[in-house]
Amino acid sequence: MTFKEQLAVDNKQVFMNAEEFAEMHTVNGKVMPCQIDNFELIDRERRYKFHKSEYSEGVYLKQILMYVNSVDFGALPAIGRLVTIDKKSYTVADAINEGGLYSLTLEQNKT
Repeated sequence: MTFKEQLAVDNKQVFMNAEEFAEMHTVNGKVMPCQIDNFELIDRERRYKFHKSEYSEGVYLKQILMYVNSVDFGALPAIGRLVTIDKKSYTVADAINEGGLYSLTLEQNKT
């Protein structure tokens, strides 16, 4: 088995195992295992000092970081695309393919 083949197996059986690390969510109408990691999002904000836009009083930006298997999700979404998670819409702020797992930073305006 090649390294890439083993990585694909690990992505499914280890990292996206709903009994260990992942949770089942409905993403764009399809149920799939995902990891939502807001602690890593906070760490990335500190490391890279993301610029946040100014918002009017009473409106703020909610961000989440989601990991999902590329095999389950499909094509890597473009920045600006809408993604629905459990009937809530988010805009893709960043999307990275990390060896077959997508790291998606998603944003939503909240009031």
